Amino acid sequence: MTTDKITDRSWTRWLAGLAMGALALSGAACGSSSTATTATTASSSGSGPTTSVAVANDVAGKRYCEVLLLRLTSAGLAADVYASYPLNTCPQDQFAALDAKSLASANGAVFALLNGPRFWVMNKIAKTRTGSTVTKTFGGIDMNLDGTVVLGTSIAAAMAPYIPKTVSREASFTYNKGTQIYELKDPSGQTWLMQSWGLIKDATLTAADLPNLASKLTLPAGWSYGVRTLKAPLIVATTHRPAQVLQDNLLNSYSLETSG
Repeated sequence: MTTDKITDRSWTRWLAGLAMGALALSGAACGSSSTATTATTASSSGSGPTTSVAVANDVAGKRYCEVLLLRLTSAGLAADVYASYPLNTCPQDQFAALDAKSLASANGAVFALLNGPRFWVMNKIAKTRTGSTVTKTFGGIDMNLDGTVVLGTSIAAAMAPYIPKTVSREASFTYNKGTQIYELKDPSGQTWLMQSWGLIKDATLTAADLPNLASKLTLPAGWSYGVRTLKAPLIVATTHRPAQVLQDNLLNSYSLETSG
């Protein structure tokens, strides 16, 4: 292939690699559970859609999976991200039985990507929704639409780890005081906080491996991986602005630290 721009002939080759690296980039919807609360506010005019804010606590370690439905837009490639949390824990037998080609055909997508299982790292998620929740069922697994990932037109950039992606997710993540967090530092000094880890490329990975994950990573020049214990709560606030998210070479996901 002589170009990295998306063409019809490049789809198959590109997606064969990307399917194993589907972007776990969205903030999860927060629904009914023993640790979740929801507040609903009507529009200011009284005639528009309502806005709801759902909060889920104690999410660290909770398992979920995603289905990404890819479509072409005027700006290039985008993916609508559907996640199983908090509707279910994504039963492994059902997830393993999903067929990406069939899902794409059934949902009018160019392609579908399967991503999981994954596990949250933060302690609390607050999710804002305008209008009703969009829910789809994939092979018996219910999932909510949680965000849209803009991938652009560059195949190389879409596939590469440590490259930021823009995500519209209207969510904020809270890491509690005393929590041990895992972070990447890029050459410009920005901090990227791990939001989830997964078993996509390393099926043996466990939460106990995260403090020493640097030994498993292939970090670019100028990047570093570290661990710290928070002395105060830390919030990644992307409710009113797009989030910047990237993945390491094991497809664990990180959010750019904000001044939430």
